[in-house]
Amino acid sequence: MRLSTVILPIRRWHEGGREVWQRAEDLGFHAAYTYDHLSWRVPFREGPWFGALPTLTAAASATDRMRLGTLVTSPNFRHPVTLAKELISLDDVSDGRLTLGIGAGSAGGYDATALLPEGARSWTPRERADRFAEFVPLLDRLLTEDAVTHEGRFFSAGDVRNIPGCVQRPRLPFAVAATGPRGLKLAARYGQAWVTTGDPKLFADGTPDQSLAAIGGQVAKLGAACEEIGRDARELGKILLTGFTPDRPLDSLDAFVDFAGRHAELGIDEIVLHWPIAGTQFAADEKIFEQVASEGLVQLGNRD
Repeated sequence: MRLSTVILPIRRWHEGGREVWQRAEDLGFHAAYTYDHLSWRVPFREGPWFGALPTLTAAASATDRMRLGTLVTSPNFRHPVTLAKELISLDDVSDGRLTLGIGAGSAGGYDATALLPEGARSWTPRERADRFAEFVPLLDRLLTEDAVTHEGRFFSAGDVRNIPGCVQRPRLPFAVAATGPRGLKLAARYGQAWVTTGDPKLFADGTPDQSLAAIGGQVAKLGAACEEIGRDARELGKILLTGFTPDRPLDSLDAFVDFAGRHAELGIDEIVLHWPIAGTQFAADEKIFEQVASEGLVQLGNRD
């Protein structure tokens, strides 16, 4: 089991931003991720929100060991050609510490219509799935081939050059967020890891046991998608981004150990905790958060 954190890009770099990322490394987190949105939900919609890739570039220069990444990047406002160039550059700056969390996006984020004409509807789930199905293979090519030409339904690339490529070979790892059949097939084929937030229908009114069962079902479907293409599902990391299930793993150290242990039994091997933000859905006691960061996995090992 690995323990990571996600740090929302809401702090000015020279007014506490740098210190949070450095503190995350000091606490021993395996990775620190950030959201890749133009803006996000209330209350964050009306406050500071910085770009994910510049933030990660700064974090790469302020840290030495911890992995860095997005949870998640989507085609909502990203084009694979320009994204690939930025990822190769960031992988270089971080000396090969970058993971790309990638998903189809949703209609609920405020960047879903940011690039569309005023009054235009956001894409349907099927349209998002169609775009994602083209986005991921093209991005894979752009990060592994020196020159790429592609003419697709949604994206084009005309003799695009990406030399010298990623520090990590054959490319930086993809952590694919997916629960539907098409997304799970992409995770099975292109992912080095898979990401879930659980079942959103259970967040408000479900129980921890129901949530656990739902995630178990998702893991099983991922296994079936891997089996279909002859891939061993054990090759994929399985990441749970917390904060969107009925569980409360930051109520205490014991609560975290129980939560982590139950999900480890399903095959989850990386748990991501939101860095506490007072007055939001991610509010938590910072002392408990740091205790979990420094002692949680040790206690989990002792329990096992």
